[in-house]
This record gives sequence, C-alpha cells and structure tokens, in this order.
Amino acid sequence: MSAPSEASHAAPPRPRHHHAEAHFSGSEVVRDVVLGMSDGLTVPFALAAGLSGAVSSSRVILVAGAAELAAGAIAMGLGGYMAARSEADTWQSELKREEREVHEIPEEEREEVRRVFRGWGMDAGAVETATAAICSDRNRWVAFMMKEELALSEPDPRRARVAALTIGGSYVAGGAIPLAPYLLSVPIGQALAVSVAVTLVALALFGAVKGRLTGRPPAQEAFRTTLVGALASGAAYAIARLISA
Repeated sequence: MSAPSEASHAAPPRPRHHHAEAHFSGSEVVRDVVLGMSDGLTVPFALAAGLSGAVSSSRVILVAGAAELAAGAIAMGLGGYMAARSEADTWQSELKREEREVHEIPEEEREEVRRVFRGWGMDAGAVETATAAICSDRNRWVAFMMKEELALSEPDPRRARVAALTIGGSYVAGGAIPLAPYLLSVPIGQALAVSVAVTLVALALFGAVKGRLTGRPPAQEAFRTTLVGALASGAAYAIARLISA
C-alpha cells in the first residue's frame, strides 16, 4: 500500500479574496445615528446648562434650545448630505477615469490587473488566465479596477438624502433629552439638576453602545462620552454665571 502523497497532507488553499477587518460593525445608517446623537446630546446640553446659570426663565431656555436644535440639525444634516454627495462624485470621477484608461492605455491597465492577482499569491499561469478572463469584458474590467485597485464601492444613489435625514433627526432626538426637563413646572435649578442626571445617563448609555459598534471597550467609551458632556456643560454653566454676575 503506497504512502499518502504530500499533496494529501497539504493545507487547503487559502481563499483569495480581501478580508475586511470589522473596524465598524454597524451600517452606514447606524454611523449617521451615532454622529447625530453624539453632537445632539452634547451641544444642547451645554447650551441649556449655560443659560441656566444666566437666566431665570425656563421659557427662554426652551426657545433658545429649540432654535439651536433647528440650526444644529440643519447644519449637521447638510454636512452629511455634502459628504455623501462628495463620495458619489468621487466614484463617478474615478469611474470615468478608469473607463478612459482602459480604452486609451489597455496594456498598462492589464498589467495593473496582473499585479492585483500576483498580490493574491497566484502563480504565473493562473495570473494570465484570470487576467484574460477579467479583461475580456470591458465593464467587468472597469468594475474590477474600481474595487481591487482603488478599493471603491458604488455608493447608493439615495445615500445623501438618507444621511441628511438620519443625522438631522438623530441630532434632534439627542438634543431633546437635556431640554425636556425644562418643560416641567419646577424652578430652573431643579430642571437643571434633572437635565444633568438624565443627560449623563443618556451619554453613558450612548457611549457604551457606540463603543460596541466601533469596536472600542464599551465602559471606556461610556466614560469618555460622559466626561466630554459633563465638561462642556460645566464650562458653559460657569462662564454664564461669571458673565451674568
């Protein structure tokens, strides 16, 4: 009985595809929610705390807070929209450039395809076979270059609109938390105390969730997010009290 060949003991070939590290496990929409909520919880919180040290009317704080929420949501939403549009414009620009290069300098672009396959560890014969298969169809060739050479994926055409609405809406949702206690029929000092308590809890929970989504330690991220919010509101309150004294 013959001994088993070396090939039978060889390790199975490793899959030749790019493995993307899970640096962020959430979707783009979740990222937009994180972005909007992060600023929404912090900025109106600091504003309300600062005004609490300078005025004696909850109505003034609510009006100023509502104005800030509207302005902040619009600014954040437009920022998200422009970022998504820029991504789409970059994709279109690079797509046109690749299409032009495949047409005008095909040999150089074919060599780029070979370089990608060599990077995957393929032998010379397999490289030539795979290159010929990719380059036999121009659309497939261009799509391959966009993905493998430039690491670009075609953006969703609805991405800009969804990003604007999600970021803006999340900003309003986050900002409503520190402002809500001022709707209560209580003195400003008590409203501020309630606002501080509920907002710090919300910041801690939000930080922990953000930590899980971004791959950071949830407890550490919760502490960091809460600390930033506390420092911002404390500084705003102290400055307002100093100015109004």
